[in-house]
Amino acid sequence: MKEDNRAAADQAAKIIPIQWDATFFFERAVRSMDRYHYDKALKYFRRAAEYEPDNPVNHCNLAGILSETGQYEESNRILVEIIETLDPSMTECFFYMANNYANMEQYDKAERALLRYLEEDEEGHYLDDAEEMMELLQYELKRPAPAVTIKARQGTADHDRARSLLEEGKFAQAAKLLQAILERTPDFMAARNNLALAYYYMGRLEQAMETIREALEQEADNLHALCNLAIFYQHADDREQLERLADRLRRTVPFHQEHVFKLATTMGILGEHECALGHFRRLLKSGSGEHEASLYHYAAVAAVHSDRLEEAGRFWRQAARLDPESDVARYYLEQLPLLREQDARKTASYQYHLPFEEQFRMWERTPDSMPEGMSSNPLVRSSFFWALRHGDRKTKLQVIQALAAIGDGEVQEALRAFLLEPDEEDDLKRIALFVLRKLGMDEPVPAVLGGCRRMLDWMAESASEDGSPLPGWEPGWQTVLDTAYRHMAKDYGVLQQYDMMKLWLDYLARAYPHVPRVAKPESWSAALEYLTAKQHRRTVSYQEVAERYGASAATVSKHAKRIDEICGRWEK
Repeated sequence: MKEDNRAAADQAAKIIPIQWDATFFFERAVRSMDRYHYDKALKYFRRAAEYEPDNPVNHCNLAGILSETGQYEESNRILVEIIETLDPSMTECFFYMANNYANMEQYDKAERALLRYLEEDEEGHYLDDAEEMMELLQYELKRPAPAVTIKARQGTADHDRARSLLEEGKFAQAAKLLQAILERTPDFMAARNNLALAYYYMGRLEQAMETIREALEQEADNLHALCNLAIFYQHADDREQLERLADRLRRTVPFHQEHVFKLATTMGILGEHECALGHFRRLLKSGSGEHEASLYHYAAVAAVHSDRLEEAGRFWRQAARLDPESDVARYYLEQLPLLREQDARKTASYQYHLPFEEQFRMWERTPDSMPEGMSSNPLVRSSFFWALRHGDRKTKLQVIQALAAIGDGEVQEALRAFLLEPDEEDDLKRIALFVLRKLGMDEPVPAVLGGCRRMLDWMAESASEDGSPLPGWEPGWQTVLDTAYRHMAKDYGVLQQYDMMKLWLDYLARAYPHVPRVAKPESWSAALEYLTAKQHRRTVSYQEVAERYGASAATVSKHAKRIDEICGRWEK
């Protein structure tokens, strides 16, 4: 008897209690689906949802098996309940609903659900399927699909737009867009690298350095970030850090062509021309950039600095064949004999445009026709913004003239920032203010002048040399200026026009209150141009300027002598 009781007890001990919960029924449902027993799978998914009614995944599974068994309306009812009640973040439910509507041939409803999915789903797990379904719906509805912003691709699309802005030289706009991208997706490495470049192109080296260090904190071996940091070290003249990083880059041999190109251009900028040439040869040998004249130019410059002039000539000749409309390769081929001199090689730039100084010489020869690269090439624009912050006085004057000719919103923003720089010379700021005025900005702007920050109005700068300001401004006085601007625009630069304006304001301020009555503004404008031309040692006669303005030479002479008596002739 005791033996029987012991056996019964042992048997009882071997019985494992079944845990009736949602997991149990979910596993049974999955096994049933694997065996194509959809009726059992449906039953088990219902039980799982009953055990955990607040778990949206269970309900989503139930909707899925209902769809598999052709119960599309019931499936959609559950999907709507998930979105509206249980978990609005499960945006994939819209994709499932679109499938159900399509199976019911309710194509309009399927399209609306699919558009909701594309607009609201951040992950994009079904993005390819959704785009394929959209093509099917266009065919069934016999019309194109409405325009839609695909949220899952929003970061990528915005980043592509930011890169385009950088390529167009619109650095401030690119920076704002990249900042917005990083607020949404802080780990977007390419966006952070490009934000650092945007700051760099605007001359904001400290911000560029800080941004690239943030990138390297996220990914210490990111080649783009390391290359950018090396260039930033070079401009910061941090030789110790630069040499340490450059040594690391010398020993780096990337395989992806994008990385090879980035490293090649970086080593060239750092002056590691032998290393750069080796990487450029790899790219050309692999066939990368077969139709890119710029790549042959980069290789040619590296060859020049590596004392391989014959090879450089071959590269530039190939560049000229690939890009016959460009002057770059032809210019360097003409300069090739001079490049045999070590000092002359410094003029060979990796940037695929004519050298900075050469472009200015071309522009000075034809001031009414700016070379195309000066306004459209982002690298040239970047060099302007950099030179405006870091160049010497002569360079800054040249840059302000060039920016006046470009005159877009990015230029205006750069000039307004220049007015706030405490270490810049006041007369340069006055010229920048004059350019802003010429570009249509009439309202006062904040500026640091004389060491003090204040709102600066161009009229406030109309004082004479003894500091006596004009109490007001007459329309006729402005007409004199506008007439002179119009006639001088083709043959005189911004600096000459600025001097003309200062001469007129100085004369009015000194003569006040005995200011002239402007009956014929053309005569006064011609007199101002005559005096400005003389100040800049140009050969001109009263008769010549009088004819251009449709004025009397005697009257022009009388007005010029009157201005000169009061102001004295300025010498340049």
